[in-house]
Amino acid sequence: MASSQGRDATSMRRPASAWSRGNEPRERASAAKPIARAAPVVALDYEIAQERAGALGRLGRALEAALAALSEYDNRHGERDAERAQLVADASEALWCFMVQREACGLRDPRPVIRDYRVPAEVYARMGVFTRRRPAPP
Repeated sequence: MASSQGRDATSMRRPASAWSRGNEPRERASAAKPIARAAPVVALDYEIAQERAGALGRLGRALEAALAALSEYDNRHGERDAERAQLVADASEALWCFMVQREACGLRDPRPVIRDYRVPAEVYARMGVFTRRRPAPP
């Protein structure tokens, strides 16, 4: 089979040694470009997943601390006063933040959280209810 320039197609082939020196034809070089472009995207996705997991861990620890403070207060005092109401509000806000982050991570079922963290019904019922907070002093 002859080409338009009158050369034989077999004479235009590259020797095998040309492939090993990095002198690849355009078709092969262009196939690697999408992979090279995808590498930063994959790295960014990995960092985003790490941050989501880190945030979920931090919020889980905050929820544990808020529930522990409420439980400790109940064990010491047992009375319902303004301090306890604030602890319930803090725990319900921590629960709400944790649930929102879980949903952002694709974990939609709240039952394991309520069961595993032993969330009191009072805290669960107030989840997402926010009271007006005073502005921070200057």
